Amino acid sequence: METHEREATRAWVLHPDLKSDVKRRPAPDALAEAVALAAALPDLDVVGSETVRLQRPHPGLLFGTGKIEELKARIQAADVELVLVDGPVTPVQQRNLEKAWGVKLLDRTGLILEIFSDRARTREGVLQVEMAALKYQRTRLVRAWTHLERQRGGLGFVGGPGETQIEADRRAIDEQLVRLRRQLDKVVKTRELHRSARAKVPFPVVALVGYTNAGKSTLFNRLTGAEVMAKDMLFATLDPTMRRVDLPEGGPEVILSDTVGFISDLPTELVASFRATLEEVLSANLILHVRDISHSETENQCRNVLEIMESLGTDPEVPVLELWNKIDLLPDDQRSALQQRAARDDRIFTLSAITGEGIPELMQAISEQLANETHLSEVSLKFSEGRKRAWLFDQEVVETEKQTETGFDLTVRWTARQEKRFRDL
Repeated sequence: METHEREATRAWVLHPDLKSDVKRRPAPDALAEAVALAAALPDLDVVGSETVRLQRPHPGLLFGTGKIEELKARIQAADVELVLVDGPVTPVQQRNLEKAWGVKLLDRTGLILEIFSDRARTREGVLQVEMAALKYQRTRLVRAWTHLERQRGGLGFVGGPGETQIEADRRAIDEQLVRLRRQLDKVVKTRELHRSARAKVPFPVVALVGYTNAGKSTLFNRLTGAEVMAKDMLFATLDPTMRRVDLPEGGPEVILSDTVGFISDLPTELVASFRATLEEVLSANLILHVRDISHSETENQCRNVLEIMESLGTDPEVPVLELWNKIDLLPDDQRSALQQRAARDDRIFTLSAITGEGIPELMQAISEQLANETHLSEVSLKFSEGRKRAWLFDQEVVETEKQTETGFDLTVRWTARQEKRFRDL
């Protein structure tokens, strides 16, 4: 039998540059990121891209009628099948633009969902993407045809409209979401069992976070000797990976966790759905924030990562080390200036995950940070303070215990956070 290669879908990328947007990013950088997002999808050929300047979005069409006709000519001339709009598009705007141009249209959220759907490999990742996609589709149900109100309730001719097709579709999506949530809960319970099993072995968890394509997976491979997929591509890796690492000079063994990359305007559906995956960050003893310091938008990327971490509920007391990655891509004078800046802050490290420059210093810093994080304390409890004693054993911080005439004397090794929570009980 003859095999035919699947033809790539011809796509056109549009970045609406809204003058009214106070958080507006530089248009060239935003368009470049949108094109890179499109390139992350397989079987997609980006044949054109452009920035469209807007004073404010048109409520029904997004763009003005004149701009729509102008874009239509270019889209048809390039034989485009898919238009990607780098920004939010309402269901009504999507329907009207698809009708005007005769092509399929995806907004930024839809595109990121497509990428995540293509990349998810684990059962948990697949379920999370499916849930996020259903939540997104639920908002896309618009009344496009009169036949959608074909069902009627009541008696005789005075009965009002019954359940519309839209409502039926919405209920079907809600039922599917409930089923997926139950399945995901089972997967999350399994992950919690794995996490509690790791907690019994006193290995601290070190989590890598950062903007997508900052070099987290390359660094993960460098530190662990693993072979996690690492490419110069947005969202090259999606499912979390964990490996054990031995720190130098007798430092503790740690569990290193590589998480999904963040991105500006990350869809709220995905933030909620991937909360279970990102729980490794929430339970980490140390967070390594990897930054692509060679990127022109590195400061904005840093702010986006910190905002998403805050929205996830990361404990502000968990120490964070900032890793300025990809210094090998910088000119010598710029690299030297950054290294001098980093040297003045013991929480910042310059390195290259590709060449290995700065890695030994980072490993030493991780070892020192984790060694300083736990300390021994002597705690005396009365027999009536059984709740506090149970909490200590539940946290698995008790090293020795001796019963006295009035209660218990315990030696505990804990973090400052655990000691504060104990005192607040």
